[in-house]
Amino acid sequence: MTKIDTSNPEAVLPTPSHTVGPFYGHALPFPGGGDIAPVGHPDTIALQGYVLDGEGKPLPDAFVELWGADPDGNVPQVDGSMRRDPASGGFLGRNGVEFTGWGRIQTDANGHWSARTLRPGARGQSAPYISVCVFARGLLVHLFTRIYLPGDEAVLAADPLLARLDQDRRDTLIATDGGNGTYRFDIRLQGEGETVFLEFQ
Repeated sequence: MTKIDTSNPEAVLPTPSHTVGPFYGHALPFPGGGDIAPVGHPDTIALQGYVLDGEGKPLPDAFVELWGADPDGNVPQVDGSMRRDPASGGFLGRNGVEFTGWGRIQTDANGHWSARTLRPGARGQSAPYISVCVFARGLLVHLFTRIYLPGDEAVLAADPLLARLDQDRRDTLIATDGGNGTYRFDIRLQGEGETVFLEFQ
């Protein structure tokens, strides 16, 4: 955006810089964003964690988007994560049957997020993982990472991405098993223990 100096209409000046967001908090949240798995599905897992800044403080206004394959390793091709009523434009919610593999969760006042999804199956040579996109204040560009689930060390060791990382960096991509199908995955944006983020070219 530019502004015009009214005393000299020929001069075009740049607009002063502004703070980055979180202006997206107005339109992007939707009810049930973390309820990705159809209710009662036997392969449902619960993911939860915190989004933390460089000082380890939780961010209460971040967004976490998740994408995951189904238990057979197939990427879902169905619509329906944010169905709207064509007459009113109101949110109808998920249909509760199809698994879209996608969800969007806003962190709460304590920087916490949670989601229910299906345990992903392996795709290609990669160990099963869930793709993550993080939006937060101060980020000019959103960040991408992955959540790998613990349990099969041989499969994790053979994963092409994890194999390229030192052990301490690798551990930032592997969730902690909380038992009974629950996993914790904290996302640290910078500083000690910073999560490994991916760049797509």
